[in-house]
Amino acid sequence: MDFNLTQEQQQFSDALRRWTEKDYSFETRKKIVLSDTGTSDAAWAALTELGMTALPIPEEQGGFSGSALDMQVVMHEIGRGLVIEPYFATMLGAQFLKLAGGHGLLLEQIAAGELKLACALGEKQARHDLFDITTSATPNANGFVLNGAKTVVIHGAQADMLIVSARTGGAQRDTDGISLFVIAADSVGVQVRDYRTIDCQRAADIHFENVHVPPTGLLGTVGNGWEILDAAGDYGVALLCAEAVGAMEALNMATLDYLKTRQQFGVPIGKFQALQHRMADMFMHLEQARSMATLAAVKIASDDVTERRRTVSAAKARIGQAMKYVGQQAVQLHGGMGVTNELPAAHHFKRLTMIEVILGDTDHHLARFVAQPGFRQAA
Repeated sequence: MDFNLTQEQQQFSDALRRWTEKDYSFETRKKIVLSDTGTSDAAWAALTELGMTALPIPEEQGGFSGSALDMQVVMHEIGRGLVIEPYFATMLGAQFLKLAGGHGLLLEQIAAGELKLACALGEKQARHDLFDITTSATPNANGFVLNGAKTVVIHGAQADMLIVSARTGGAQRDTDGISLFVIAADSVGVQVRDYRTIDCQRAADIHFENVHVPPTGLLGTVGNGWEILDAAGDYGVALLCAEAVGAMEALNMATLDYLKTRQQFGVPIGKFQALQHRMADMFMHLEQARSMATLAAVKIASDDVTERRRTVSAAKARIGQAMKYVGQQAVQLHGGMGVTNELPAAHHFKRLTMIEVILGDTDHHLARFVAQPGFRQAA
């Protein structure tokens, strides 16, 4: 398999890296973090101009029909540059719309950078199980009435529209009876509590109280939303894996530079063999994570659902282990400076910590991997 980037992918990567290094510096990012919304309209406009919002959107809706491998290139640079704009949340929402079909106008608006999405999927009792849903959607003559609450909705307060999972039938943890909806974030009855997460991004807890949803807000068919939810969730995991690789790459480079400049006993500490061994281990974790992220991006489009689930969970679990090792080693090798907000390294580590728990942590995906058919052979 050829792991080299295509010419188009390299152009996207180079353009995004030039932008992050020139116009989205660490100092610029700190100012954005402290702003009221925690995001930047100028940065979003730049991502749109670079074609990033249009990349995964079908050509029929003004996009480039980019694959998960194409998106891997973008997410890698976003992780490397510590970009905190609502790109991941919007692209994950776009995947829901693509899988459901019939929402071409919304996809056109996303491609043009005119629409930001957030995915309200998690609930406080669910841990990482997306099928554990108590939010209800009751059918009526005018569509549906939505009631319930969602927690830690990434960029929920910065979104124009929300993708919401709700139960129209079945028990709390059934995969049957799940329906998906797209609603305006400012709908009557939607209450949003915005807050900053440890990685300086934004999330929100959202409460739905008698929110009226028209029939056009339904994604797919009533009660049959699990397959879309499961597939879109795996797509999101693949994007996070790529972002994690970018963040780890930046963290490794920053640590190596520090070892070359920090002196002890009159020599750079990078001369000490014990520290060289630790850097070598960090590099191996990074390269294994890179391979798994690429495999996940390849298999995300597989028609074999079991293969897709198995590969995505294997990638998230292995990359979760790599994130923990690389992050902790980088902090230790930086010494006390490794945990200060003045260094990008600390922020990369915080972002890796958050990626670990979004859409399932390492333990969750190990259990999911084991649960797939074929893992245990009959005696």
